[in-house]
Amino acid sequence: MASHSQPAASSFSSSFVPRDGSGSHPSSNRESTSTSKSTSTSENGRRHHHHHHNNTRQRQHHLPPFKPRHLERYYARQNVTSRRPLAMGQVKELDPLWQDLDWAIGQMLIMGWDGTEVTPQIRSLIEDHHLGTIILTAKNLKSAQETAKLVKELQTIAHKAGHPKPLLIALDQENGGVNSLFDEDYVCQFPSAMGIAATGRVELAYEVSKATATEVGACGINFMLGPVLDVLSNARYQPIGVRATGDDPQEVSQYGIAAINGIRDAGLASCGKHFPSYGNLDFLGSSLDVPIITQTLEELSLSALVPFRNAIATGKLDAMFVGGCGISNPSMNVSHACLSNQVVDDLLREELGFDGVAISECLEMESLTHELGVQNGVVMAVEAGCDLVLLCRAYDVQLEAIKGLKLGVENGIFTKERIYTSLNRVLRLKDTCTSWQTALNPPGISLLSKLHPSHMALARKSYDDSITVIRDKEKLLPLSESMHQEEELLLLTPLVKPLPASSLTKSILQAKDAQRLAPTPHDTWLHREKGAIMSGEGVFREFGRSLARSRHGKLLHTSYTANGVRPVHENLIHRASCIIIITADANRNLYQAGFTKHVEMMCSMLRTRGQKKSVIVVAVSSPYDFAMDKSIGTYICTFDFTETAMHALVRALCGHIVPKGTLPGTLRKSKKVLKSRQHWIVEEYDRRRDAHGLEELTKAVARANTVDLGHLESMPAACFELSKPNVEEAHFVVRNSSTHALYGFAATYFVDGIGILGAIFVDPTKRNVSVGRSLHRRALRHLLTNNQRAVKKIQLGTSFPGVFLGIPIDEGGGVKSWFANNGWDVQFPKRLTNLAIHDLSGWAIPEGLLQSIQRANLSFDLIHGLDNAESVLGHVAANANPEVLELYRSALQETKACGIVRAKGAGDALLGTIIICRPGSPLSTYIPPLLSAVDEGIGGVLAPVIHPGPQDTLVLQGLTLMGVRQNKAHKSAKTVLSWVQDDAYEHVMAMGFEILQSYEELTTAPENWTDLN
Repeated sequence: MASHSQPAASSFSSSFVPRDGSGSHPSSNRESTSTSKSTSTSENGRRHHHHHHNNTRQRQHHLPPFKPRHLERYYARQNVTSRRPLAMGQVKELDPLWQDLDWAIGQMLIMGWDGTEVTPQIRSLIEDHHLGTIILTAKNLKSAQETAKLVKELQTIAHKAGHPKPLLIALDQENGGVNSLFDEDYVCQFPSAMGIAATGRVELAYEVSKATATEVGACGINFMLGPVLDVLSNARYQPIGVRATGDDPQEVSQYGIAAINGIRDAGLASCGKHFPSYGNLDFLGSSLDVPIITQTLEELSLSALVPFRNAIATGKLDAMFVGGCGISNPSMNVSHACLSNQVVDDLLREELGFDGVAISECLEMESLTHELGVQNGVVMAVEAGCDLVLLCRAYDVQLEAIKGLKLGVENGIFTKERIYTSLNRVLRLKDTCTSWQTALNPPGISLLSKLHPSHMALARKSYDDSITVIRDKEKLLPLSESMHQEEELLLLTPLVKPLPASSLTKSILQAKDAQRLAPTPHDTWLHREKGAIMSGEGVFREFGRSLARSRHGKLLHTSYTANGVRPVHENLIHRASCIIIITADANRNLYQAGFTKHVEMMCSMLRTRGQKKSVIVVAVSSPYDFAMDKSIGTYICTFDFTETAMHALVRALCGHIVPKGTLPGTLRKSKKVLKSRQHWIVEEYDRRRDAHGLEELTKAVARANTVDLGHLESMPAACFELSKPNVEEAHFVVRNSSTHALYGFAATYFVDGIGILGAIFVDPTKRNVSVGRSLHRRALRHLLTNNQRAVKKIQLGTSFPGVFLGIPIDEGGGVKSWFANNGWDVQFPKRLTNLAIHDLSGWAIPEGLLQSIQRANLSFDLIHGLDNAESVLGHVAANANPEVLELYRSALQETKACGIVRAKGAGDALLGTIIICRPGSPLSTYIPPLLSAVDEGIGGVLAPVIHPGPQDTLVLQGLTLMGVRQNKAHKSAKTVLSWVQDDAYEHVMAMGFEILQSYEELTTAPENWTDLN
């Protein structure tokens, strides 16, 4: 399908800069349980040293006046009506030293720095400001031995400075592509959370987490910032990607709790993240914007909050990382979750019952500093209920935060008792994971050397079991059975950045000019500054060499970029018998998707000429790149592209192992249709008998639905009856034979190998009694059991007729769950949007748009009738669904009321098309948004079909502009733009359009329904 998003659109997923500590996550050593002065339940938890009290008073700081008005305005925007202080609970007897507010405040901060050695700044924070928690990132760590040395030095500084308890040393070591500590001699690389889930073995999550925590614990780390408990509600477009387990809340819970137990049994503390969810974020675009959670609390409770709730219920989760995302729903309007007491105090503490340490997002994030300032931010975080406030690395900002906490007390925004509530939680956490005996004596290399052989075997087994072959239609695997040794194999790889857990990254970092290379926004989102180094083909060079050695044959290797297929690629493709294409998050790096499809199309054409051109696509990050694209016949997923993962891929390609992995979450579950307890008689629709009842039914549905379905109010029953020669249609009803009332209706169509469920309605008074299930079963049985046709796929939603393009996005999740329970794949929906300009008289062409079109050398013309339509229909057939092609045919036949605008580029190449229709055109019968109960004069701009390319956004805007101008010339009062794909709606909203409805079109393989009797 054509996409209107340019590669630059990925910026929408990189505008927010959360840093779970800029690449760290907390973890701890399980040694004692009490914060009281003398009570302990384990020998290791006892205090082994008495510490002298540092009585030296800090010199007086002349602090700027605090501005509580900033807080009042902020809280007013958050709709916060009360900001009650946290309950103190039972405050333990504390060391008298903690009565010094400076000492107590120091324990409420978690800070880091840049550099591999102790700097005067971090020393001052520990000695003078009594900093209690350090976060280490990849920029601090050279090797396991150097890490142990560095951590011991930090703890020694704290010990000598009189700290009663050791420092918490936090680290982000999620595995996969997100590791802060890399040492190929002593620290093992394990698969990501999703990679582990792909093995289907929950016990492996425990084993790997325990092994990882034991290794970093040997280096002195006591606090792991993990596991990730996010549920990927929209897996394809979420930057958190393979860091999450998957999209099934219960499965995320199982693997997350197993990881928590592994970390705990290794003696470290754990930290769940990213509360309340980073799994379904809407990105706005500006670098100052944060992503937004738009789900209601009820929706979050049913999905995103489930793993957090289950982890808390075990009583074993030590800390919770509260994200910096916004929340916007009817009951909550929050700019930053970690600054809202509705999120931390009310939801996390009161609703979910969490009494561990709450950690804020890094307050150095750009959006927060611009909107609030660090001092206000740190005060809000504490007042919201956070116990540890994260400041990643900027020393001046860290000092501002310390001042802010002091000013918060001085200004009466929170009390000393509030400080001591958090202090108690932090000290309790320290007692569970560290003591001076262990902090000053990390086992280091001696322990790692003993562990390494068994951990290496576990790592290899984990990666081998995670490799997932989603499809291998042509039986291309292993390569030894599909190609001869003398045949050439071509490897095409994208220009990506090396992951932190790689020797390549390490070598690049040691280069003299490494400091000149800056991270991209997306890298910052993933907290991987080390990974920001462009390495060209370097990431996959060793993979290519290893593959060539393993198959004992010749391998050609080159990279590809956003420049697309170049002559060098074409030449190599002609030489090779088999082409392996690597993709890495192609849904955010759209050039990769376009390149892959182009190469597959080339090879398909060459195969028709008798040439051997096999194609294997390997997704080395997100498995969702081509998971549902059946045109990619052989598709493999590795879940990361570390050297360890690439070695496992070589073994899979060459037949040394048999890949056993499966896609985690809902895609792994069998899609069995649930048998209904009630069965209603389903009859074929009869126009004479049922038309009036259908119109009454659609009106009732429109009035009862919480989603805006106003377009159904004036929709005639004839809307569903296309009567087109290329479209086979059959419609079904459940009715009361006595009153002739319709209780339900389903519309089905079959066109060019695709079975379509175009609509299914149930009377609001007859829901939950199996009317819909009976209709659904009959409709699918009709589409799938006719031996006269071969059904390639089943589609939910249709553009022609355009009653429902799919499931309404705003319906709240219940309808989507219903379809999922009835066999539909809901993981990979295609977003389709209807938009409108409600007042054409006041609309003007956006400034600069015409100039941009002229600079791009785009031209547009308008055609009518089938005589001029060959190129248009060919273009639509190649880039859109079959029912869209039928919509175009119908528009071309309406020569007086409809026309087609064509967009052309250099050499008259056809780049895009769009339908325009006058108010009241015959086509409007089948497009309900063009109908109106009053004569509004609604013009239509329908079904933009764009050939993928670097100018596709401008082509879409140009076609839309020409359509709107035609509507205006036809005296339309309003314009409706229908069937805008994926995220392209954002580009036309910039032209003055507003969203009418958004839908998710689903497609599912026929094999999902094997029993429809």
